Amino acid sequence: MDDFAQRACRLILRREPDEDAAGRLERGEVSRARLVRELVESREFERVELLDDGLARARSERLKQGRPRELLAPAWADERAVEIPWALARYRGERRVLDVGYAFAEPAYLEGLTALGAGELVGVDLAEAEVRGLRSVVADVRELPFERRSFDLAFCISTLEHIGRDNAVYSVDTTREEEGDAAALRELRRVLGQDGRLLVSVPTGERDDQGWQLQRTPEDWIAVFEGAGFVVYEDELYVHAPDGWRTATLDEARSARYGEHTAGAVLLAELHPSSAGEKLRLAVRDVRHRGEIRRSTSA
Repeated sequence: MDDFAQRACRLILRREPDEDAAGRLERGEVSRARLVRELVESREFERVELLDDGLARARSERLKQGRPRELLAPAWADERAVEIPWALARYRGERRVLDVGYAFAEPAYLEGLTALGAGELVGVDLAEAEVRGLRSVVADVRELPFERRSFDLAFCISTLEHIGRDNAVYSVDTTREEEGDAAALRELRRVLGQDGRLLVSVPTGERDDQGWQLQRTPEDWIAVFEGAGFVVYEDELYVHAPDGWRTATLDEARSARYGEHTAGAVLLAELHPSSAGEKLRLAVRDVRHRGEIRRSTSA
């Protein structure tokens, strides 16, 4: 394989080159400069750039203790373009961090996660995977092998909707459970410290049981969060509109349908165990965006 093609693909697309790219270069069908131009002008590189920009935005927001909202992403992108900067920006220097569902996570997300600099970063998944800078634990999130209050912060990004469902698509076998998401949340509450936080993202819209994942309405997700012992500190809805990803109204999110390759809408939320969250409810009652969905449905 041509060494230049390998180095170019690793640098630009963050992956190994396919045989076609290397072969075309070796046969003189394209020059080195033309190969680089094709790589940089590809949709694949646009996605690399988009997610890289998301990581940079998250770093910038963390430096100023920011909470980015009203993010935007192009229509061809999937929900990772808003999930990654939204969630990673909200890291606040916690020492003990848990990530649930890391094994099949977006590489850019894992890059940003391990770059947070947490003193202890643990990844839990039913599948086994090696990620540099992360201690891997093979376990079911509904029965975590950790003591109570083991973590200060947990991430659960595009994972909760799969728990208790048919995970054959991920080549793992697990116990089916209709309310697996609620069981996982109760266990996450157990392993979070009294002042711990859970950052979560889930697809939302019309209720849709696809076998391998369960999409709930926004109100249903909030009820599941609260039923598991969490208070919703902050939430935001995004919809995949014809002109791209943008913040959604509750009505827009309620009617969203899961697409062929991406969610129709997503709910992003920061949750606190209720014992700590009730105190926060009083301390931050003037925070404009806290508990937005619950406020809308109880008004």
